[in-house]
Amino acid sequence: MRRVFLCALMTALCLLPSGCSTAGSRDKEDELALGIRTQYIAMNACAGQVALTADYGERVYEYVLSFSYEKDNGLTLTVVEPANLAGITAKVEDGSTTLQYDGVVLETGPLSGTGLSPIDALPALLTYAKEGYIAECGMERLGEVSCLRICCRDPNAKLGEGEEGALWFDAGTHDLVRGEISSDGFVVVRCEFQEFSLQ
Repeated sequence: MRRVFLCALMTALCLLPSGCSTAGSRDKEDELALGIRTQYIAMNACAGQVALTADYGERVYEYVLSFSYEKDNGLTLTVVEPANLAGITAKVEDGSTTLQYDGVVLETGPLSGTGLSPIDALPALLTYAKEGYIAECGMERLGEVSCLRICCRDPNAKLGEGEEGALWFDAGTHDLVRGEISSDGFVVVRCEFQEFSLQ
């Protein structure tokens, strides 16, 4: 177990870019990013509620989802709003998703590596938090909260090319505050975390 943790920590160190910001704050931001990455790699569980906006150009969907993640049991998402979808539950585990409502279970098959749906957004953000290549980071304020913003993307891609994940972590608690997934520079999914608990 210790060997796995050390391997994960070394991987996290390798994924940090040489610099995130100005020289004066770079070390503190790098250290904070590494601490957050280490905490999310070691995470056993998390839970909360998120307001999710999915923007596909001509159509915009808004949802409020409650979620619960356990290392051994995967991620469970339950629709809270809109009311006509409330109670629909999605279970994401080992690369596949099942939808459940009122006792009926529908198998949806493997998650697509290229297609992104609202159900895929939260697992993708958690993956970015644990293992995404950190292309840039810096401190930002979201309302009253001081946050570390981390942008993850393919190390060979330029800014605004391909898929990117941006994560805002509360600098004090390390809880997720916001997450965005962009495709070719256009934000397709935004998650505003109303509640977040990391274990």
